[in-house]
Amino acid sequence: MRDFLVEQGFTVRGEVRGCDVTAVKGEHVVVVELKLGLTLDLLLQGVRRQKVADLVYVAVPRPANKVHEARLRACLPLLRQLELGLLLVDLRDARPSLDVTLQPVPFQRRRNPRERRAVLREVALRSGDDNPGGTRRRPLVTAYRENALLIAAALARSGPMQPRQLRAVGTGDKTTSILRDNVYDWFERIDRALYRLKPAGEVALKTYADVVQRAEAQVLATARQPQVVRGRSGRRARTDDHDDHDDHDDRGEIQAVDAR
Repeated sequence: MRDFLVEQGFTVRGEVRGCDVTAVKGEHVVVVELKLGLTLDLLLQGVRRQKVADLVYVAVPRPANKVHEARLRACLPLLRQLELGLLLVDLRDARPSLDVTLQPVPFQRRRNPRERRAVLREVALRSGDDNPGGTRRRPLVTAYRENALLIAAALARSGPMQPRQLRAVGTGDKTTSILRDNVYDWFERIDRALYRLKPAGEVALKTYADVVQRAEAQVLATARQPQVVRGRSGRRARTDDHDDHDDHDDRGEIQAVDAR
């Protein structure tokens, strides 16, 4: 193992602060944990080493028969998910050889489609970015709050209105539910399907004056745009969800080089 890593330009030391083999090349720190078999203890050891190393490999002897090797390879999906590499050391020859069976590349975890759609919808429905990181000056501006502010601005401008009247001026499909739920206590129902703005809503309009101004401008601009009707074939082309990466980027991986 040591000779294999040294030939690739690593500085190698054994038993460094509990790590079986530590190899350093430039700024890259690689740790290899050694065991006689792929056990739970070995995997836990490898995961712990990820706190200090850029890349972590586990190394075990190559199985003596095809049945045992098949069982070992059945564990590769787990190793990928743990982002651990696998080295197989063949001890059957007079001069042992080493095979890089799996590289510890970042694991592409499955996305939650429902949560992903919710995030995309929230971004699309906000007219701007009003929540700088760590902001505490005022409550966060969400798409829901922005919609409620549009309704409040319309009531402040025109007096008591019905939901259908509000929708006609661009307050959106959720107008009725926002008025009914009255989450922020900004609205008051004064008659059947008739609402007015409460003092708390007037304060909110001053607090979020910048948001209201931009949101109203966006509603006005949208209303002026010509309506485009798309046919069934007018679907937007799908794009890749991931960026292109250079396959040859040197991340300090252990290369598959015959050390014999």
